[in-house]
Amino acid sequence: MGLNDPQWGKNNNGGPPDLEEVVRNLNRKIESIFGGRGSSSPKTGGGAGGGNGMGIGLIVLIVALIWLASGFYIVDEGQRGVVLRFGKQIETTEAGPRWHLPYPVETVEIVNLSQVRTIEVGYRDNVKNKVLRESLMLTDDENIIDIQFAVQYFLKDPGAYLFNNRSPDENVRQSAETAIREVVGRSKMDFVLYEGREEVAGETTRLMQDILDRYKSGIIISKLTMQNAQPPEQVQAAFDDAVKAGQDRERQKNEGQAYANDVVPKAKGAAARLMEEASGYKQSVIANAEGDASRFKQILAEYEKAPKVTRERMYIDMMQQVMTSSSKVMIDQKNGNGSLLYLPLDKLMQQTGAIAAPQATTKSAEQAPVSEYMPQRARELLIGREREAR
Repeated sequence: MGLNDPQWGKNNNGGPPDLEEVVRNLNRKIESIFGGRGSSSPKTGGGAGGGNGMGIGLIVLIVALIWLASGFYIVDEGQRGVVLRFGKQIETTEAGPRWHLPYPVETVEIVNLSQVRTIEVGYRDNVKNKVLRESLMLTDDENIIDIQFAVQYFLKDPGAYLFNNRSPDENVRQSAETAIREVVGRSKMDFVLYEGREEVAGETTRLMQDILDRYKSGIIISKLTMQNAQPPEQVQAAFDDAVKAGQDRERQKNEGQAYANDVVPKAKGAAARLMEEASGYKQSVIANAEGDASRFKQILAEYEKAPKVTRERMYIDMMQQVMTSSSKVMIDQKNGNGSLLYLPLDKLMQQTGAIAAPQATTKSAEQAPVSEYMPQRARELLIGREREAR
């Protein structure tokens, strides 16, 4: 009885259809399609044979459905599916639900492109667990250094990653070791250990990528991190002493440079000051000489006009300059009978000094005229009285 039979559900007192009859009819139809052997079977044995054939056909159908359903697969975000037909790559699928011909015709390899993979060079899991055959390297100045570093990488081509690499992590490790040995072999020891660590890491990353691209590995290097770079343990103490000596040398050089920066400007300033003073003294001497010469010429002209008066005047001026600092007063009288005039010149000079002292603190420029004016005035009065006495 077919599923679309109008008598469906009317037999067995309105109960469900006879499943055995349904399976038998289905089996009969399948047998008729593949040769019709079910129609020639005797009625007495047809039930058992038909039941066996029907069960085999149902099993085959179920197995076929399961086999076809096994071809469905899902590719997550950040992953790629590589479809292989009898071991040969035929396509690369993107993220989402996919289907391929089931095994053994086709298989799928799921490759995670977003996963960050890491390998260590010179150590394993911990920097203390060193692998000396990987970490010991020779520099350009023939020194041995111990380097440990880690490399992070992604996948950019899943097909190349699967078919061009027998051991991808080992390929990355060997390319990293090759690249860094080349970079270290071209560099000095101090450059690798101190100021050039970033440059060494960048140059090593570039060389690694070139090597992996040359072999079509499908790998892209993300980052190289220097974990440790130092001399071997056997010479670590001597190296520390050399480093301390270098630091002391740099410190002393800096101290000397600081002292030079302090002393040299001062010396240059003092030299410039002396040069200016010398130049000023030169100009002063020249000006004084020119003034003396001009004054001498003027005196010469007056001397030619009145030699006697000029000699007397020059004598008096000279005596005035000589006797300015003297407190002694000498009076010459020809006859000796004249009245002696007493002038307290010493008191006048003391008063002149007392007056000039306070003024010297505020107006130093006025000190000379005041101190010279009073003695000169007193001497002029004395000379006048001498002339009157004559």
